[in-house]
Amino acid sequence: MLIYNPVLPSDCKSTLPSQGLRLANAVQSFKLRIQALLWITTALLCTQPSWSQTPPPPAPQTGLPRVTLQAGMFQIDAQVASTDYQREVGLMFRPQMAQHEGMLFVFEQTSPQCFWMKNTILPLSAAFIEADGTIVNIEDMKPQTTDSHCSLKPVRFVLEMNQGWFKKKGLKAGAKLLGSPFKTN
Repeated sequence: MLIYNPVLPSDCKSTLPSQGLRLANAVQSFKLRIQALLWITTALLCTQPSWSQTPPPPAPQTGLPRVTLQAGMFQIDAQVASTDYQREVGLMFRPQMAQHEGMLFVFEQTSPQCFWMKNTILPLSAAFIEADGTIVNIEDMKPQTTDSHCSLKPVRFVLEMNQGWFKKKGLKAGAKLLGSPFKTN
């Protein structure tokens, strides 16, 4: 750190004592101001403001409970999102997902459901499912969009899979999924 230490000419010290004292106080005050200014400048240059720092991206949720579902002859390993927070995060920030994996969103009661793809990197297909496991409709969803994709009628479940999975397996509206979450009559 640079410290400013002026040398006063000898004739300044020989003036009236009160003038010399005032001048010495002014010089000391000036030195303190310069030191403070240097300290502040150094602190500002060595730190970044919080608004310029990019926080790390949130981690995908991968530790949720799992359930095995059956779609015809195909098995699905589905994570279960059953709380508000788990449903809100869903498959956000997930960079990849195996073809036989998905996420089953479980709602407390049957109601109309709409999904979007904010912060979701993977292209997905969402099957809107009744309480008994019957698929009501399937919607393909583009990554990183806030477009709404809604059930055609009230549902109890939504199953998200990699985009095109239902079509490749020949599953359409009216197909029935089996597994422990679905009511059987």
